[in-house]
Amino acid sequence: MPAPLRLVFAGTPEFAVPHLRACLAENVEIAAVYTQPDRPAGRGRALAASPVKQAALAAGLVVEQPESLKLPDAKARLRELNPDLLVVVAYGLILPRAVLAIPRLCCWNVHASLLPRWRGAAPIQRAILAGDTQTGVCLMRMAAGLDTGPVMLRREIDIAADDTGGSLHDKLAALGAQALGEGLRRTQAGETLTAQPQPEAGVTYAHKLEKSEARLDWNESAIALERKVRAFDPWPVAEADLAGERVRVWGAQAMPGSSASPGAVIAATKHGIDVACGEGALRVTRLQRAGGRVVTAADYLNARPELKHA
Repeated sequence: MPAPLRLVFAGTPEFAVPHLRACLAENVEIAAVYTQPDRPAGRGRALAASPVKQAALAAGLVVEQPESLKLPDAKARLRELNPDLLVVVAYGLILPRAVLAIPRLCCWNVHASLLPRWRGAAPIQRAILAGDTQTGVCLMRMAAGLDTGPVMLRREIDIAADDTGGSLHDKLAALGAQALGEGLRRTQAGETLTAQPQPEAGVTYAHKLEKSEARLDWNESAIALERKVRAFDPWPVAEADLAGERVRVWGAQAMPGSSASPGAVIAATKHGIDVACGEGALRVTRLQRAGGRVVTAADYLNARPELKHA
């Protein structure tokens, strides 16, 4: 019986955790888990371990946290681990060419889009913002460029009309873990996965999210604003000026509009607060006042009864 694959796993956020668990479920040897150094988090800004580090330690795995893989010591340590395969999922650090060449077989990456669409940092949210109806995951062989490697496995799912950045994140994390598990099983069975080069047509880039993007501009169309509310849940969360008050918007639905000026409240009932937009109206259904909790529109209107007459 051939020896199990010896791999190193590299990942940092919650998205990568199901992928690490997929590796643990297969007959592979995990030599080490790489994750970013502990970072300050929370109001106290205390150093916090990444979700991947927490999962790795709970599984009794060796954890490595170099500041950069460009450092000679970091490259030497990876060579010392002598992996057959390096599996990278949302690691967050650049892998130099010298690192890509270390594993005996190659480096794999799981990316949360249907490449070449949405290469880059925020493919899940960008797909929702663009109104895409489908997305998926790709298991690819890593190359020097940004998400440019040839694709070995591709899995597609529909984007539901009520999917948020959070719900789609969870669906794609599970789907990516399934694809990775399949890739590991097939490779250990002696199969060489065929890697198809990405087409040159259809390349788009999913640039990193900026908090400033979450500000709702009532001059935009209602459907564009609804997509923002969905895409930016749970972070950075859409913000809007609603009848003179800055609120965070957690739930909203595009509706037919009226001739009212953008930003005007045209209706306010227990079902939601309808705000005129550049095209259509946005019905705000769940929102949050500064320092308060997330409430329904009905509860918000109890605190602002004057809006009920709009």
